[in-house]
Amino acid sequence: MKIIVLGGGLVGGPMALDLAEDKDINVSVADVSEKTLAKFKTHSGIQTVQQDLSNREALKTLVSGFDMVISAVPGFLGYKTLETIIEAGKNVVDIAFFPEDALTLDSLAKGKNVTAIVDCGVAPGMSNMLTGYGRHLLDEAETAVIYVGGLPEIRTQPWEYKAVFSPIDVIEEYLRPAFYVENGRVIERPALSEPEFIDFPEVGTLEVFNTDGLRSLIKTLDIPNMKEKTMRYPGHIEKVKLLRQAGFFSETPVSIKGQMVRPIDVTAKLLFPQWELKPGEKDLTIMRVSVAGTKDGQKTTYTWDLFDRYDPETKVHSMARTTGYTATAALRLLKEGLFDRKGIIVPEYIGQNEACVQFILDTLKKKNIVYKETVTHP
Repeated sequence: MKIIVLGGGLVGGPMALDLAEDKDINVSVADVSEKTLAKFKTHSGIQTVQQDLSNREALKTLVSGFDMVISAVPGFLGYKTLETIIEAGKNVVDIAFFPEDALTLDSLAKGKNVTAIVDCGVAPGMSNMLTGYGRHLLDEAETAVIYVGGLPEIRTQPWEYKAVFSPIDVIEEYLRPAFYVENGRVIERPALSEPEFIDFPEVGTLEVFNTDGLRSLIKTLDIPNMKEKTMRYPGHIEKVKLLRQAGFFSETPVSIKGQMVRPIDVTAKLLFPQWELKPGEKDLTIMRVSVAGTKDGQKTTYTWDLFDRYDPETKVHSMARTTGYTATAALRLLKEGLFDRKGIIVPEYIGQNEACVQFILDTLKKKNIVYKETVTHP
């Protein structure tokens, strides 16, 4: 089987290397950056293609030569890239964190007889899948709460943060409105709002805040109370809010020495080198998904906890592991013919199939990515 990974960066690269371990998969990586592709030169099992992935006609021609596609492009390219892949009639697993609603492409995907698994990382991704699974296990669900964070193991000033995926998508998290569900009503709040503190044994106290994390869950699950929050080391919210309120994330150009410049571009240029995870720098991924309701007339809560670290053996960062290996597990799910529903597939749809959930969990466990399940009866 021929697979192409679109984007060979922090997450795309490890996904390609993971898939290349399967003897029955031929892997190619496409990226506009020659520097990014150069890191695959020593891997004889991976072919590289230098390609501007924003060129839709060229992209359609490119993917037509492959059996399946993984899209790991930045969020601003995500929707159009997904649409082009579907138009080419190719099954796809997508981790691009784009602001548009992927479900608007459902009719196109069904018309092309395509299975397009979207938002298929750790969060969104496993967070959705496990929420959907929890809802499947319960007779009636009342609440679903998701806490997730990717963090550097070593805290260094001033940010105490590193971008473990596309940094431009990190900034997007701080700009997009956050939506959650309360008593059956959809509530809109600014990103970074409603902070609280949560204690985790492995790392201590973290601050959590609203982000645009529920996404499709708002439309697909009948749970009257749902919330997703991002976690950072304490103090992060205040620093980022200051940048946002002072206009450093503005997309409105300003004149500087006769040149029109977008403040967000300058901010990104300055922040990205500071946020970049250097080779060997260790990171953590922490997530908790809890779904509560009733089962067989008894109050029941299903909780899944993830605590994952940088892998020194493979030198793959934790966020790349937990995000990328979820996507490659989903691709293998399709490859094995265990899931064949057509259309736009949000991860909670997979969560409705216990065998498929177990396949994903077992595949991740082989990579030492373990979701610990707890069932309580409060």
